[in-house]
Amino acid sequence: MTLEILTSDVLTPITHGFFTRRGGASSGVFSGLNCGIGSTDQTDIVKINRDRVADALGVEDGAMIGVRQVHSADVAIVTEVPSDRPVADAAVTNIPGLALTVLTADCQPVLFADQEAGVVGVAHAGWRGALDGILEATLNAMETLGARRSSIAAVIGPSISQRAYEVGPEFFETFLTDDPHNARFFANGQGDRLHFDLPAYGLHRLREAGVEQAEWTRHCTYSDEGRFYSYRRSTHAKEADYGRLISAIRL
Repeated sequence: MTLEILTSDVLTPITHGFFTRRGGASSGVFSGLNCGIGSTDQTDIVKINRDRVADALGVEDGAMIGVRQVHSADVAIVTEVPSDRPVADAAVTNIPGLALTVLTADCQPVLFADQEAGVVGVAHAGWRGALDGILEATLNAMETLGARRSSIAAVIGPSISQRAYEVGPEFFETFLTDDPHNARFFANGQGDRLHFDLPAYGLHRLREAGVEQAEWTRHCTYSDEGRFYSYRRSTHAKEADYGRLISAIRL
């Protein structure tokens, strides 16, 4: 099956894509294009999947630079192929031929580009990272490589939508403590449950940081099992593990 790659006009003509699970070699709960190195999927099968992604991006597998994601606000500035994955939740580069990648399964994958300056970036922005400033940190790191905030475009890829993201009162209080205006990103659910709009919060943070071209692809990972992996959906189904989607950008 052919790979399915979601792209955005605001990042074109820079090579980029939010890869769905279609077109991969994995089976079982991982069925499709599981690129999760840390998953319990067969290592050789994950390698096949990642090779397919590299081929689609026009790079060797060794030129696909990922990070060891820990829900932080840390950014790796990539000026050469690292010997190991940096511990961070975002990466930026101005080196042609290097493809920056992040893995997600409900969290926001965010691709950034300043085409004029020749600087790109990626970020893994779950609720914790977004709250702690991973998106702003990525923009700051891009500026150290010569990007201009007003010229940066940012696109949030497939993420869990508000309808599927049920949270408790403690979660709500965490966001209100940071900023009382964050109440706008929550809707009432049953009992004391609420529903959090992660992509809307991500777009808010990007726009407040000065990114004029910011959008979400409007794909919900939880509700479309045929195209996307979802940590929360797998948890609800009591599955032993889950696949990881890959998103990438390169100069």
